[in-house]
Amino acid sequence: MADTLLKAKAIIKEFGAPVPTRVLHGIDLSIECGEFCALIGNSGSGKSTLLNIIGALDRPSGGQVFIEGIDLAGLTDDELAFFRNQTMGFIFQFHFLLPQFTVLENVLIPHLIYRGKADKSARDRAMYLLEQVGLLHRRDYKANSISGGEQQRAAIARALMNQPRLILADEPTGNLDSKNSAHIFNLMRKINQENQTTFLIVTHDRNMAFSADRIIELKDGLIVRDECVCGQDPNQMLAVIEPLY
Repeated sequence: MADTLLKAKAIIKEFGAPVPTRVLHGIDLSIECGEFCALIGNSGSGKSTLLNIIGALDRPSGGQVFIEGIDLAGLTDDELAFFRNQTMGFIFQFHFLLPQFTVLENVLIPHLIYRGKADKSARDRAMYLLEQVGLLHRRDYKANSISGGEQQRAAIARALMNQPRLILADEPTGNLDSKNSAHIFNLMRKINQENQTTFLIVTHDRNMAFSADRIIELKDGLIVRDECVCGQDPNQMLAVIEPLY
């Protein structure tokens, strides 16, 4: 039996005062090591909010998140930042590369945050990751001088720098054309299969969702569907999955 990497229990999130608006209404979710999961739902359903809470970028109003058995609520802000840096990688729709730095320097950033400098082993790992995403030849280019698809591939390499067990991706192909979207998806799938890295991906891309191991659908802050889609016919799935937009 696979080990549980992530467990979210009764997650509630509210915004605003004095009358708060509840965005998440008691989410229970468990993800095993090595799973490749798509998180779908209409805009405003709570997908990004849930992803931010799982990734310790925000704290829930109620409930608990456990990563590898560690209760994130029990960590201080500094401990949480260190845990996040060492355990999770993040890929966003907008790559957030630092334009004044080279592609190689951007990939090294997660390491530099807590180490201060990059030794040979860190640089070797960054070069290896750039080779894996097909960007070794771009290592000395400034981040703003490469294409959008290349920038997103650099962001994937950066997310992998500290060998995270969990990758959280929020619309990672939302800013790309279909060719580059397919390239990014195939790259993430390759990383998942070769390294058993767990992925949770917020997406509106039907092809990506139906190519995952599992679809988790949110509606109005609640999980309304959670099922394995391995080997299922996407055309049949269209009849039972809520529209992604």
